[in-house]
Amino acid sequence: MLVMRPAQLSDLAEVKRLAADSPLGVTSLPDDVERLREKILTSEASFAAEVIFNGEESYFFVLEDSSSGRLMGCSGLVASAGYSEPFYTFRNETFVHASRELNIHNKTHALSLCHDLTGNTLLTSFFVERSESLLASELVSRGRLLFIASHPERFAEAVVVEIIGDSDENGDSPFWDGVGRNFFDMSYAEAEHLSGVKSRSYLAELMPHYPIYVPLLSDAAQEAMGQVHQQAQDSFDILTREGFETEHYIDIFDGGPTLHARTSGIRSIAQSQVLPVQLSDQPMRTGGRPYLLANGLLQDFRAIAVSLDWEAGAPVRLDRVTAEALGVGEGATVRLIAI
Repeated sequence: MLVMRPAQLSDLAEVKRLAADSPLGVTSLPDDVERLREKILTSEASFAAEVIFNGEESYFFVLEDSSSGRLMGCSGLVASAGYSEPFYTFRNETFVHASRELNIHNKTHALSLCHDLTGNTLLTSFFVERSESLLASELVSRGRLLFIASHPERFAEAVVVEIIGDSDENGDSPFWDGVGRNFFDMSYAEAEHLSGVKSRSYLAELMPHYPIYVPLLSDAAQEAMGQVHQQAQDSFDILTREGFETEHYIDIFDGGPTLHARTSGIRSIAQSQVLPVQLSDQPMRTGGRPYLLANGLLQDFRAIAVSLDWEAGAPVRLDRVTAEALGVGEGATVRLIAI
């Protein structure tokens, strides 16, 4: 059974393996053991902290195959983007140039470096092994939304996520080549690696702080704006079904879209239900509707995907093996949402 839970320092070797396999562009999952160690320790401290409002906390989850102990994926949450370092993005806006005498009225798109999304909760570090099913992606992506639903005081009123933009098998990004490479003598792959092991803000601070007129970019760079990397398509689709929308913001490195949603309007948060657990000695039946279940705890948070013959208003019936994996017993409550 696949179980989503908070990462522990003992997971470091497995997390390092996942980071090495993750696609270029997931800078929040660097292939660097010391940065990953720091990430897990920060997460452990965040789970242990007493929190009454969103601040500098960062939460990191892993997806474990309980039968083998192997990690199959991971995802994360940053309570407040830009709390400890600037959170940069490009705002895609329109400028109007007009001349009454010449009877000319033109609208021109331009990219402006900004901090508009600072303070929003940020979804990060999403990766699931390619061999895994879409169900695993649903669990590791939406499970963290169930965590937000159970602990709303720890998070902001809006949530954003940067989706990996277009790049080829050689690690070349048309958007980076059209914009960033003009200011840094390095490839997209080198820039992403540096951002992962150091900080994105170091490079972002050297980006132009004046508008970049989109028509002056190459056709390839313009076409890459807002495009989704093929390995990020599942994540993009899941989150758009959750109610996330593309705003006027794109990633400053690869031009990938930045999605935004009001926390209260996210499907897994707004429509999930908290229900009592009823234990059964009978094994779980197959063929029911797939659901996500989360136990609503903090340091002992668990989430799973399971098929249930559940009727509205009824308790959630679980066999003892499933209940143990979820960390709940008779009379406990779980948060439920359909897949």
